[in-house]
Amino acid sequence: MEREITARADELGLRVRMHATDIDGTASFGISSAEPVVTASVFKVPVAVELARQAVAGECDLAEQVTVPAGPKVPSPYGLATFRHPATLSLDALATLMIGISDNVATDLVFARVGKPAVRSLLDRLGLTATVIDQDCAELLATIGEDLGLSYEDDERLLTKLSPQQLRKLRALQPDQTCRTTPEDMTRLLGMIWRDEAAPPQACAEVRRWLGLQVWPHRLRSGFHTDGVRISGKTGTLPTIRNEVGVVEYDDGGRFAVAVFTEAVDARAQAPERDAFIGFAAARAIEVLRRN
Repeated sequence: MEREITARADELGLRVRMHATDIDGTASFGISSAEPVVTASVFKVPVAVELARQAVAGECDLAEQVTVPAGPKVPSPYGLATFRHPATLSLDALATLMIGISDNVATDLVFARVGKPAVRSLLDRLGLTATVIDQDCAELLATIGEDLGLSYEDDERLLTKLSPQQLRKLRALQPDQTCRTTPEDMTRLLGMIWRDEAAPPQACAEVRRWLGLQVWPHRLRSGFHTDGVRISGKTGTLPTIRNEVGVVEYDDGGRFAVAVFTEAVDARAQAPERDAFIGFAAARAIEVLRRN
């Protein structure tokens, strides 16, 4: 299985680190699964857990209204960053956008509300020692502009002509200089969310709902060609980086957490075959776990 997945990755110019595990059992499969990886927007999952935890603890209210002003915002090619007029949304709506379409503006508003120290404390309590979330979207994306000496607006097309040597110098693509995790940490977190162990049951249910509303079908979902499977997940995207973590649930009750992190040899923005590889790798790994 490892040879099959890595051979496909090689064909596509990818390096893969991944982990899959049975949420209700002990079976697992991994490729370099304890190796540090760049989270990209996958870091939004722990932020969502902390928001839901605070809401259940009475430290915030998901109905709380937040006004997003007009004018410059956190760079993003879609979502609230494209709005030309002020908009007022609840914290719950912001969390839905943060997970559902990976909205950067919504994320930074939620992250500011819960606070970095609280997210750090959550990770410590859950024993996710390899996961570090010390940047919001604005801070993370700003390092790309600083490293390149330009104004970066979260548009990968601006970077497609960079050489591999130039790309490797970007702090946002170095796990030790940006938000990082491991595939094993992410499947462990997802398992705890689905077993109501990451936070109180009501909080975990909120996070499961948000993850179930993700709209993107081109990565994890692409590997499962039946309506008898429910996919909940969160993507992560940066130049050369294509990730997704999620949970695959079958009609027969089987539940599997999977985390696939890929790094490409170039920064091509239009690479559907690389997106689809995530679904392929996840489906093959879970197929083996189900047989076992």
